[in-house]
This record gives sequence, C-alpha cells and structure tokens, in this order.
Amino acid sequence: MPDRPAAYDEEMQEILESFIVETREIFEHLGQDLIALEGGSADKELLNAIFRAVHTVKGTSSFLGLDQMTELAHHFEDVLNKLRRGELTMSGGRMDIMLEAYDVLRVLLSNIEARKTERVDLAAVLERLTNAADPAFVGSKSPGTPPASSVEPVKKADDPPASAKAASEIKSIDTTIRVDVGRLDALMNLVGELVLERNRLSQIAFELTQDNESMALARELATTSAQIDFVTTELQMAVMKTRMVPVAKVFNKLPRLIRDLMKETGKQISLEISGEETELDKTIIEELNDPLVHLIRNAADHGIESPEERQKAGKPQVGNVRVKAEHDGNHIVIRIEDDGKGMDPEKLKARAVEKGLITEAQAREMTMSEALNLIFIPGFSMAARVTNISGRGVGMDVVRTNISRLKGIIEISSALGVGSTIAIKLPLTLAIIQALLVRAGKETFSIPLGSVLEVVRVRRLEITTIGGGEVIRLRNSVLPIARLDRVFHAANERHDGDWIYVVVVGMAEKRLGIVVDGLTGQKEVVIKSLGAYLRDVSGIAGSTILGDGTVIMILDVGEFMNLCSSAN
Repeated sequence: MPDRPAAYDEEMQEILESFIVETREIFEHLGQDLIALEGGSADKELLNAIFRAVHTVKGTSSFLGLDQMTELAHHFEDVLNKLRRGELTMSGGRMDIMLEAYDVLRVLLSNIEARKTERVDLAAVLERLTNAADPAFVGSKSPGTPPASSVEPVKKADDPPASAKAASEIKSIDTTIRVDVGRLDALMNLVGELVLERNRLSQIAFELTQDNESMALARELATTSAQIDFVTTELQMAVMKTRMVPVAKVFNKLPRLIRDLMKETGKQISLEISGEETELDKTIIEELNDPLVHLIRNAADHGIESPEERQKAGKPQVGNVRVKAEHDGNHIVIRIEDDGKGMDPEKLKARAVEKGLITEAQAREMTMSEALNLIFIPGFSMAARVTNISGRGVGMDVVRTNISRLKGIIEISSALGVGSTIAIKLPLTLAIIQALLVRAGKETFSIPLGSVLEVVRVRRLEITTIGGGEVIRLRNSVLPIARLDRVFHAANERHDGDWIYVVVVGMAEKRLGIVVDGLTGQKEVVIKSLGAYLRDVSGIAGSTILGDGTVIMILDVGEFMNLCSSAN
C-alpha cells in the first residue's frame, strides 16, 4: 500500500483544505495565462506571474509533503525560469508539454482532494519537461496545430495592461473572504422566512385599507409595511449577491478547449468572449460547465468548416465562435454563436428518420424550429463517424438535461451558410423566485415566471385534438396543451365562457400550454420543501405561503411537462 502523505493526517485537515482551495484558484488563472502566453504575448509580467504561480504550488506542496506535485512543479518551474531569463524561446512544442504538465498537476490535485494514496506515473511528463528545458529542443508544432496567430483565441475590448491586472488581483484578495456555503444557505433560509412575513404584513395592511373606520391606523401600517418591504428586498439582494459568482469562472476554461479542438480538427477558430463579469448563483455556475463544453465542441466540429471549405465559400479561413453573457431582467442569457455552415432542417429530419427517432409523417409536419430541436433527442448525431469530439449522440442530450435541471430555456436559430446561435436563458437564483399565480378549479398554483414565455387568451372552439392530445395553433406552430385542474385532480368549477387562458411555458427546448381558469397576479415567492412525506409528488417543486396564510403548490415545469407527455 502506498505511503500515506502526512498532509492526510487528521490534525492537518484544515491546512490541507486551505491548500486545495488556494491551489484550485491558482490553476484557474494558470490555464488561462498559459493560453495567453502561447498567443504571442511578449508581456514579461505575464510570464513572471505564471512562474510565481507554479513556484507557489511547489512551495506549499513541499511543506505538506506532497512529493509528486512538488517534483512535477519543480521541473515545470525550470522551463518557465529559463523562458523568463531568455535562455529559451516559446514554441508550440514547448507549450504542448507545459499544458500537459498543467493537466497532470490538476489530476494530482483531484487525487489529493479525494485523499487518494495511489501514485501517478510521472516519468513520461518529467522526461518531456526536461527535454523542453534544453535550449537544443526543437520546438516545432505538431501536425494540425494552427498558426500562432490563431492559437490565442480570446479577444476582449480594452484589455487592461498587465500592471493594472496585477493590481486588480491584489485588490480582490484584500476585499474577499471565503464563507462556507452552508452558512449562506442558512442565511438564505432566514431571508426566505422574512420575505414570507413581509408578504403577510402587506396583506394585512391591504385588508385594513378596505375598512374606513381604521383608515388612519391602516395608513400608518401601510407606511411601516412599505419600509419593511424595502429593507427586506435590500437584505434579500445582499444575501443573494454573496452567493453570486462571475460567469468568467466557466468562460475562462473555453480558450484551452478551443485550442485543443483546433489541434484535433485542424481548423482555425477564433473565440470571442464578452459579458464574463455577469454573475450567477454558485449552484447554477457549477452545473453550467458541461452544457457549455458540449455546445462549444458542437460549434467547432459541426459548425465551423475547414479552412479550405471556408475559402471556397468566400469566408475568412479563421472561423469565429462568440460566447456572450448578459442580463435580461431576473435572468441571464448566454449566447453561443458561430459563423459556420449552419444547420439544414431537411438534413436533420432525414437523419432522424434514418435513425428511427421520428417517422416520415412526423418529419413532413415539422416546423423549422421543431426540426432544429431534433438535435436534443438522445442518440441523434449528424457525425458520419465517432470521434473524440462527437458522434455518439449524447452531447446535446446532456445539454438539455442540465439546462432543464436549472429551470432554463434553450432556443436555436440557424441560417445555412451563415451560422448558428444557441441561446440559454437561466434564472439568477433558484431560492427566491418571481412566480405567476393562477387558478385551476378551486385551487391556486404558482408557476415560476422564468419558465413562462407568454400568456394568451384563446377561444374554446380553437382547441383541437391530435393523436389523443389537445393542441392549439399559436401563430405558425402547433402547441400541445394540458389542463392544470385535470392533471392535479383539482376540485373543478363549471366554466361556460367562450375564452380560456393558456400559460405558455418552456423548459430547455420544449414548449407547452397550460390551461388555467384565471390569473391571480405575479408574486415573489420562497420555495419551501414539502418534506419527506410529499417530496415525491410528480410535477411539484415545492410550496409557498401567500400573504393571507394560504399554502399553495409551486409547479416544477420540467416534471410537469414530462408528466403530461407520458399521459398522452
């Protein structure tokens, strides 16, 4: 059995945890800086920053007795030291080796986090680092490596100079503190309780204003209620911000991904990133990595053409992939755009029919939007053969699953020969949400506003049946509908009017119309767990308490849509 490092001893746990957190942060910046260095940056400060990062890892790992990480960092440091002294020149071959060493360092850190004692075979990577430290090393690029001008794919307007960047990093260290997520969750729960009581107080104030005999008292209460409302909202936003993390935490991994994809495909790709300062809840950020990776891979493999194909089409040889994040009310929208060949709806339908995923009759009736959404079906792939990048038909299914879990919405647009855009709309937080209150029979339900696309009023006569399920025609598409009172067996009320309300909701790429008996209004609600006894109720995400003390259910839109599709 391998020797157990002293750092794994119980009395060293606090020090080891601090080392893991700090080293993880170092690695996040290190990967990005290495890609920037390969892009032809002659900035000495950048090279010195990379050297200091690796030197720090070497020193702290040595103190904790993590000898493999120490040895690898030492060899890595030798190469960097000679580069910054001018004894070596940067080349594609040297960068390949340094990125390999960086990847192995991350593997070692993962093993340390998991408290694994098995040793990693470092012989090959140490030998390559030794060769790279030799001035006689031939640093030629491997076949398929794009030119240096396109290897640094990130373009950002008004990049600050290195000195300003270093100063901002020092500032961030001085003004931030690590807080256990469990403590933030407890604080968030208290804020949730405060929001509920605020709603209750507002309801009492409203009811008192209807009583003329208590008008003066009611006005005073209304004023106090408004002040508590303001303070509660400010406190709520302050607590939410403590959980917010810049989306740059995910975006910073994309340049390395693009570099690796260029080497694998032989394509030339430029990556443009904007809006990386936009913030999201920490839990959402953690789930966002896999969908973004799959979408970028798809853009590189299926979207961007080879340099020869682009030249024939009259396009620049270097393809563009743009990733942009921006706020949209209480949501964040992330767009992944490429200027590649675009998606052909007819080819997508033909491929789906060929794989037995849809029938020819279904293909004929599909709109362009429905045809583009075929890429989300499990098992669907346009790749002619399975490669390391794509072809297994699981990538976009993973995207859909993760975005659905985050209560997000996906929209696709594409034009042949021009390119494709995939937009992901996500809620800023999953704890306190804006919701639409609706009536179904004698019950009131809450639908998360982030999943509501629109509310329409249609005549009852416009409802038709296709394949046993009710549908309506909404503009140029056929929209399946579900009656909320029937799905949840709510106590029914007779309605003889000609018009009905349909709440159009979306989850990932799916759309559904929910027929309701009335609209009560929009409220900010706190999602409360139903407890162990009721937690497995399908289609329900939890409950909340209204201002008058009524407990109502909050729809889980994704589960509700699955429930309705299985019922049909």
